[in-house]
Amino acid sequence: MACRLLPNTYILLYIMTTSSHLYDESKIKTLSSLEHIRKRPGMYIGRLGDGSHPDDGIYILLKEVIDNAVDEFIMGAGKRIDVQIDETGLTRVRDYGRGIPLGKVVECVSVINTGAKYNTDVFQFSVGLNGVGTKAVNALSEQFRVTSYRDGSYAAALFHRGILVERDQGESGEKNGTAVEFLPDRELFPDFIYDVTYIDRRLWRYVYLNAGLKIHFNKTIYHSANGLLDLLTKELNDSNLYQPIYYKDQTLEFAFSHTDAYGDSYYSFVNGTYTSEGGTHLSAFREGILKGINEFSGKKFMNKDVRDGIVGTLAIKIRDPIFESQTKNKLGNTDIRSWIANCVKDAVSSELYKNSETAEQLLDKIIRNEKVRKELQIVRTEARAKAKKVAIKIPQLKDCKYHPSKDKPSKPGYENMVFITEGQSAAGSIVSSRDPMRQAVFSLRGKPMNVLGQRLNLLYKNEEMYSLMQALNIEDSIADLRYDKVIIATDADVDGLHIRNLLMTFFLHYFEPLVKLGHIHILETPIYRVRNRDETIYCYSEKEKEAALRKLQGRGKAKKAAETTRFKGLGEISPKEFGQFIGDDIRLRNVTIDSISEIAQVLSFYMGKNTPERKQYIMEHLI
Repeated sequence: MACRLLPNTYILLYIMTTSSHLYDESKIKTLSSLEHIRKRPGMYIGRLGDGSHPDDGIYILLKEVIDNAVDEFIMGAGKRIDVQIDETGLTRVRDYGRGIPLGKVVECVSVINTGAKYNTDVFQFSVGLNGVGTKAVNALSEQFRVTSYRDGSYAAALFHRGILVERDQGESGEKNGTAVEFLPDRELFPDFIYDVTYIDRRLWRYVYLNAGLKIHFNKTIYHSANGLLDLLTKELNDSNLYQPIYYKDQTLEFAFSHTDAYGDSYYSFVNGTYTSEGGTHLSAFREGILKGINEFSGKKFMNKDVRDGIVGTLAIKIRDPIFESQTKNKLGNTDIRSWIANCVKDAVSSELYKNSETAEQLLDKIIRNEKVRKELQIVRTEARAKAKKVAIKIPQLKDCKYHPSKDKPSKPGYENMVFITEGQSAAGSIVSSRDPMRQAVFSLRGKPMNVLGQRLNLLYKNEEMYSLMQALNIEDSIADLRYDKVIIATDADVDGLHIRNLLMTFFLHYFEPLVKLGHIHILETPIYRVRNRDETIYCYSEKEKEAALRKLQGRGKAKKAAETTRFKGLGEISPKEFGQFIGDDIRLRNVTIDSISEIAQVLSFYMGKNTPERKQYIMEHLI
């Protein structure tokens, strides 16, 4: 018998396990569209989180609302956006565009697949084509209010967790536009706190992508006159080898230059949304750069020789973007490839013909890349032969059984990971308590080498660095990484922090995109164990330790004795205890990059040969 679905609803099937295994019509549940969003928020915003990660849900909610305001600017309506967030997390976004048609205010924020984004006469290059964005904000907010101002009138609606509780309309002296006010639901985001650093980064990207737009937030005005060229200039911070090549038309904008760094790094966008995982537009961009340089030079340079050292920014506008998920990290449109590649090729070739100095410096960099690659081929061959003689497998690696692939990436919450530990003692605790299906362990034999300033061939001459590169499978491409998360697990002492810094230097110096794409993490393990006869509390800071002591010791007649143990190293934590800290409640700190230009400065200061400067800094900042 056919089951007919009502409009704008989702159907979920629950097979109830009972003594009689009853499965009949009563077990079929029908949810409204907004109920479905609350039931399965991960399908719409990726992750919930508490605000400690830039991809946490509260930033996705903010992004969805600002996206709509930016779409108005793109369509030539309104050059200003006001953003306000108070201490409770209540967020207000006001644009000065055309305003939602007053008779459709409620539908546009509460009924999935409803909106003007489907009409290309009204929105030509919009991100929100799925008709879900603002509805998800509404459904996942404890309080959501939308007000539209049009031609002296207004219409407003107030929702509570997606349910309409009040609507109003009348006359108004406000300028045209839309105001959205929402408070993320603390049932779903219990301890959320906005990190202004992440918001600042997002707002700057908006104005870089939309030259002329002004965003007002926290008494700061975000504005860019030169678009992506300004973004590239900020990221390079004078580390570029030649004047950036820049191009812009109605649907394509890009800028790039070479630096002396290894690898290539890009900031790519589609209709204003940052595509952290790239996609077909980024592949076409790379292809166009290669073809343009080869056409100008009359040579056939290899892709790797051209790309090594590039820092680039790319933004395209297309009418029907196809993303791999609602969070829009990767573009899937294949029909745009030839258009982008040919346009980039012509622009690059033309710029090189016009500017002989830029052309000379660019080709010099490519020729140097080519020379380094050929030298590496010899060293690489010797290293591989040596590795085969030592062992078929990587000796320091205790691998896991599951690995993601390009065709079958890991589902959220089921990512695999590799722990990089110092010595056999720490590795032993993790190996004994890990999940062998998804958790691997790579144990260092001692302190790794400080690779700052070292050439790439050092990787093939240093056995430990080579083994680590092989274990991660990143020799040929970062895209071949065998693990979703690379976790640095070191002791909470001076030596442990030094090893952590040495590993971070290794990744940032040779494999910077691993950090940029969010693969590198720091494992947080408890520093203290506080316990009495009845209860044990593990503490990750002095503050948590003091709170635990107050709780377990009690007061007055109820005062009890509490024992405090400080863990110096991971090896001091028994495998049975350690299992708690790498399981479902694992605490990880994601390593992020604020700006490419800061990497060289930070590494040079902390890991370079400026010992007197570092010593003076430490003395001045000792507590």
